[in-house]
Amino acid sequence: MDKKVDPRIIRTRKLLVDAFTHLTNKKDFKDITIKDITDQATVNRATFYGHFEDKYELMESAISEVVVEQVGGCLKNFNTLNKETLVNIFMLLITFQTDFEKELTSQCKRSFHSFRYVFESKIKFELEKLFQSILHNHNKNLDSESIKVGAAVLSASIFGATLDWKLNSTLSADQYIRYAIPYISGEFL
Repeated sequence: MDKKVDPRIIRTRKLLVDAFTHLTNKKDFKDITIKDITDQATVNRATFYGHFEDKYELMESAISEVVVEQVGGCLKNFNTLNKETLVNIFMLLITFQTDFEKELTSQCKRSFHSFRYVFESKIKFELEKLFQSILHNHNKNLDSESIKVGAAVLSASIFGATLDWKLNSTLSADQYIRYAIPYISGEFL
């Protein structure tokens, strides 16, 4: 039986996340204190620590919510693994990363670099979940370790390709992924 979460808990967590987001517009992440967060959220320290271990967990939670909601929600639409799926996932990630970076750098310029690692690891995690699900559903004879390894390799490949395209390529995103697909899918092996 699913337990209902007390609406006060949801409201307080939202207050803390909103306060944190507001503060990242004014200060570098490293300079934000728990006192700053609790003052902005108008809650006491005990309330903060009832929800989060520290500001790092709060940051991770705030970013996770965005990634799970936006990326995870879109990735659920994919249920087969083929070249077009890989192209579509790549293009979705490019769009999401570009939009998220624009929003983050305009709202939280000072803290962008602190957030980047958490953001990227959450995207990779969502990709791994997707690929594990697809591999499990379409290859019932694969053992769980094989599925985990395959999902990790596919997610690292697609995500790595988005970073390489953004940092090093002069090709359009569509051209880039078309060149990358044979390597990701193993056609050249």
